[in-house]
Amino acid sequence: MNIEQEREKLILFTKIGAIVLTSFALLATSFFVYPENRAVFNESLLHEKELPIYCVEKEKPQISISFDAAWGNDDTASLLATLKKHKVKATFFMTGGWIEKYPDDVKAIAAGGHDLGNHSENHKQMSQLSAAQCKEEIMKPHEKVKKLTGKDMILFRPPYGDYNDTLIRVCRENKYYPIQWDVDSLDWKGISASEITKRVTGKVTNGSIVLFHNAGEHTPEALPDILNYLLGEGYEIVPISKILLTNEETYICLLYTSDAADEARSV
Repeated sequence: MNIEQEREKLILFTKIGAIVLTSFALLATSFFVYPENRAVFNESLLHEKELPIYCVEKEKPQISISFDAAWGNDDTASLLATLKKHKVKATFFMTGGWIEKYPDDVKAIAAGGHDLGNHSENHKQMSQLSAAQCKEEIMKPHEKVKKLTGKDMILFRPPYGDYNDTLIRVCRENKYYPIQWDVDSLDWKGISASEITKRVTGKVTNGSIVLFHNAGEHTPEALPDILNYLLGEGYEIVPISKILLTNEETYICLLYTSDAADEARSV
């Protein structure tokens, strides 16, 4: 190969490299200039693995707080009173056993304008179940709440945050949104009220979904300070159904934090 051929080859490679780099630069720029492209990109990622919703990308300061109810009930009335005092609506994810044991509290949650969420019938690890078993775990509590309140639940939170593609597909086939969280209060660990408050207020951001438990030892003590802080910072606190079902563009946050990955929960 002579010198002229080498020169032409070098020019060709240079042009190809410039085109590739320019394409990457334009793609990267489009994610900042045109946010809707992120939704398309996220959709392509979702085809690889079925994902639940950890949070919702929001420009405005709007968040949701949620409570898992599987075992105790000593503090539910206190939590509802605190929410009412602060004019805040939340979401309660309930197991079938809890619904059966505390029907009056289920009705009180509904009467307070809070979301009724599904936390499975038997609090099993959903990734270990077949599609038929997943459906049964979802639909049994659904029918119980429907009978008690006349309401159809649309939000499902898997126990322990444990899920797989099968569960996510079953949720969607049965008109449910699979819901996780991006901020774990760790109230289930028995940490102090001040630690819960510091953790939540330090991690919340626009579109966050916060995880509490109705049976958390220090949750009732921490909740007033947390609400005062968040409301004082200008956050609008709405039920999860409201943060998802809006007319504005929303995106699933593909965040898999250590909080969301922590499945060694007692509830």
